[in-house]
Amino acid sequence: MSERKPYPSDLSDARWALIEPTLTAWRKARLDRRPTGKPAKVELRDVFNAILYVNRTGIPWKYLPHDFPSHGTVYAYYATWRDEGIFAQLNYDLTGLARVKEGRKPEPTASVIDTQSVKTSNNVPLTSQGTDAAKKIVGRKRGILTDTIGLILAVTVTAAGLSENALGIRLLDQAKEKYPTISKSWADTGFKNAVVEHGARLGIDVEVVNRNPDARGFHVVKRRWVVERSIGWIMMHRRLARDYETLTASSEAMIHIASVDNLTRRITDETTPTWRGTY
Repeated sequence: MSERKPYPSDLSDARWALIEPTLTAWRKARLDRRPTGKPAKVELRDVFNAILYVNRTGIPWKYLPHDFPSHGTVYAYYATWRDEGIFAQLNYDLTGLARVKEGRKPEPTASVIDTQSVKTSNNVPLTSQGTDAAKKIVGRKRGILTDTIGLILAVTVTAAGLSENALGIRLLDQAKEKYPTISKSWADTGFKNAVVEHGARLGIDVEVVNRNPDARGFHVVKRRWVVERSIGWIMMHRRLARDYETLTASSEAMIHIASVDNLTRRITDETTPTWRGTY
């Protein structure tokens, strides 16, 4: 890593050690495919720190501080890692390590599903936006599937007008492909028979959890609170406070990056800085 004053979002040596093997293997494979085989001058750790900075602070790419590699270089790496599934792979690998640290098996057997509708910025194409009539939000909808301790296993982002059933089916397919051991899932009442029936075809028992009709106001709902907390965790990253991404693939990548940030801290027992008291 280049010599500069560190930012709160920077990777510690311990956290970088969790990420470095994957990125180094990616670079080696890329160099092997290049005719010249000359390594790039930029440090991968600097690039990843810059991506974490954007994800944590919510700034546009062009506003990256000048002590990082140029924003064009950082974005080029980001787009390549997004398209080649590097962020998703890191999330998958680190999730297994985090589960083992918690005394669990690397492969989960149960999951929780939820969605979140968010407003979009003015650069998001109208073709990838929609209206969530129930929540009265024009924008995009995030679908998230977690394990029972809140670690993100599957992510999908669509126009907000798409139904919970459509997102639920995508999430179950994605999760079952990555984690064949999953046999149980809990969801809220927005997910109907289509998700339950699709889960059954995949060998996943999907249970819709209802709120207590006698309880007024906020109350903790069985199992559903886990994924709702996970949404709160990723919302600590300001790039996710609104959907700023032109592509839904970028929206999904930003969620994976936030998850990787949280997972590395969880594994190394480092706290996640909050915005309170930082000014």
